[in-house]
Amino acid sequence: MAPIINGRILFNEIPKEYPEPGKTVVYDASEKIDPDTVPLNGGFLLKTVDVSIDPYMRGRMRDPGITSYVPAFQIGKPIDGYVIAKVIRSENPEVKAGDHLFGGLPYQHYTLLKDFGDLRVIENKENLAWFTYLGVLGMPGKTAYMAWKEYSQAKKGETVFVSAGAGPLVIQLTKMDGLRTIGTAGSKEKLKFLEEIGTDISFNYKDGDISKILRDQGGIDIYWDNVGGDLLDKALEASKLYGRFIECGMISGYNTGYNKPILNLFQIFSRSLTMHGFIVNRLEPKYNDEFYKVMPPLVATGKIRHKEDVTRGVEKVEGWNNGKAVVHVADD
Repeated sequence: MAPIINGRILFNEIPKEYPEPGKTVVYDASEKIDPDTVPLNGGFLLKTVDVSIDPYMRGRMRDPGITSYVPAFQIGKPIDGYVIAKVIRSENPEVKAGDHLFGGLPYQHYTLLKDFGDLRVIENKENLAWFTYLGVLGMPGKTAYMAWKEYSQAKKGETVFVSAGAGPLVIQLTKMDGLRTIGTAGSKEKLKFLEEIGTDISFNYKDGDISKILRDQGGIDIYWDNVGGDLLDKALEASKLYGRFIECGMISGYNTGYNKPILNLFQIFSRSLTMHGFIVNRLEPKYNDEFYKVMPPLVATGKIRHKEDVTRGVEKVEGWNNGKAVVHVADD
């Protein structure tokens, strides 16, 4: 085979607020590769099948001098994130041609690796679409499953409030545990999906009096927080005695900063609340094998419903979404 373009998505500049497609990241076609002849030198060659677009990536679009739990993207280098890739050729005994791997990889058509690292071979016995392993069976699914198992201390009949509820796995897990659920999202389409998966009370966080809605439901025992900001403040206000707060993310400040004070923090001691912050990869050693044993059959049988918003072509890694955002790079 003659050399072909190894298209890549490069980090081009640090955004001041919201990332701008074609400016913050750009598609680069300057690199070429011959998949049939490129020397492996004991490693293996991967072809990217699907890549994931996730909110945490906004935090990586920063000055590298600012430390965080994940490294900053490097200007002029490919961005990286969660990927499903197929092994094309291998001289590494840990993987063989035809295997599909999940893990952190650069967003480009082909990647040559020496070591296996933290990648995981995905068996996909249920013959699901590969992009499913970036959504409900990928990092977002692990985040929901593992943190709920670790921190919720759920009791049947309790009330849980889930922010950014269009990421619906948490709500479905709460229903499986017999809890009453309150979910919020920002569009009619997402609210409709919340209703379809059994959410007891759903509302648009852009409309209405959030405090009144939570108060009218008798308060909350557990809050799953993806948003921070005003929703966190209202959840603190509505919490019952011994409430549990699971702090997954705070997307309200990802682009504009965390400038609004939280006024109800005193409720932490006055109502004996517990707050658990976490990063999913710190829970993976404990729950990874269980997750891959339990969740794929539930998804395959339809007991767990999910949505992915899939676009095609690596150059489409720009902006997104009506469900879990995935970019399909190449057919399997």
